Amino acid sequence: MSSPEMQIIRKKFEDFYKEKDFSAHSPPRFEEREFGFLLFTEGKMIRHQKFTNVNLLNEFLGKLVPSDVYYSSAYFESPEKQMEKKGWLGADLVFDIDSDHIPTSCGKVHDSWQCKKCNFEGKGICPETCPKCGETRFDSKTWVCEVCMESAKSQTSRLVNMLLEDLGFSKDSVKVYFSGHRGYHVHVENERVHSLDSMARKEIVDYVIGLGLKPKLHRVITNQRILLTTDLKGGGWKKRVSFGLHELLTKPTLIEGQMVELRKPIIDYLKKSKEIVKDSNNRGWIASKGMRSGSWEELVRLIVSQQSSKIDTVVTTDIHRLIRLDGSLHGKTALMKINAPLDKLTEFDPLKKAIAFKKGEIIVDVTEAPKFRIGDTYYGPYKNDSHVNLPSAAALFLLCKGAAKVVNVNV
Repeated sequence: MSSPEMQIIRKKFEDFYKEKDFSAHSPPRFEEREFGFLLFTEGKMIRHQKFTNVNLLNEFLGKLVPSDVYYSSAYFESPEKQMEKKGWLGADLVFDIDSDHIPTSCGKVHDSWQCKKCNFEGKGICPETCPKCGETRFDSKTWVCEVCMESAKSQTSRLVNMLLEDLGFSKDSVKVYFSGHRGYHVHVENERVHSLDSMARKEIVDYVIGLGLKPKLHRVITNQRILLTTDLKGGGWKKRVSFGLHELLTKPTLIEGQMVELRKPIIDYLKKSKEIVKDSNNRGWIASKGMRSGSWEELVRLIVSQQSSKIDTVVTTDIHRLIRLDGSLHGKTALMKINAPLDKLTEFDPLKKAIAFKKGEIIVDVTEAPKFRIGDTYYGPYKNDSHVNLPSAAALFLLCKGAAKVVNVNV
């Protein structure tokens, strides 16, 4: 028998899917996609589903009521068959940017993990192995806050810029979506990428994250001095390294912010170079008197880290990947995956736009939750608070996180 909390969540999801029409959210070449569904029954997944039209999908969702809905980034001759018999026809290029993988100061405050074997626990990003016993399985609790969202959005904007400026994709072929939890998905739906295999996609991944970039190619040596360029007229990583250096030299707080990551001689050099840039009207070259090659390489590595996009590399290289369906609910938040328009990405607010449940209230007992925002309202922090009357969206958010118990529902 499922818990009262699970019953409420499932009932709300059922109401949503019985009313939702996915006609405006269906991916291109709909009939060639595999669909998959994660059920509220823990760990159970239904895959290899095919739908010949969106109405059949709508009907199926209303009856099944999944916690999460996925479709394949790939196109298949027979999506309903097992993987080896599907007949791969190609795949969109997809990227996943999740604040889980982006070190942020807020994560150390509101995220936590616990080893399933020895119960050792910690704050922040979950490690690959337990520091105490070496176990690789953890229970983790992650929360959504505005710092997380802005960090993920910044990484997404950087990725989109690379796709448009460096790799030459058109705006029409690049789609950005809030994932419904703590990050964004970027889809490239273009015939140029359909036939790319995993290795070709890895080349794109390597470019995006700056893997294999050689610092010595971003300098000129003359008269035993390294000339550093801040010329922003170039392209590709040459321009990005120049831009990163330009930021360090023109924004007063950036150098101080890197004190931990850079050695003192480099810090001192950058501080002196600020005046050189100012005096030379930023003509494009800075003579690094006395700066050694190793120091320059260290500086470039930092700049590349700052200018790259922190994507989940496994998602992009997987040519059979299932990706969350636009317009569907996220089982960890009860928020929707929704489109984030490219031309309005800067002001896009997912914690307002992705709300699915705007009616009714639910009274809950909250065990523990940090301060969070849904819509225009902040809630919490909570610690063993009883009979908290919340709008449905905020209450379902806590229930999906396992941070609250149901007391009463007011529809």
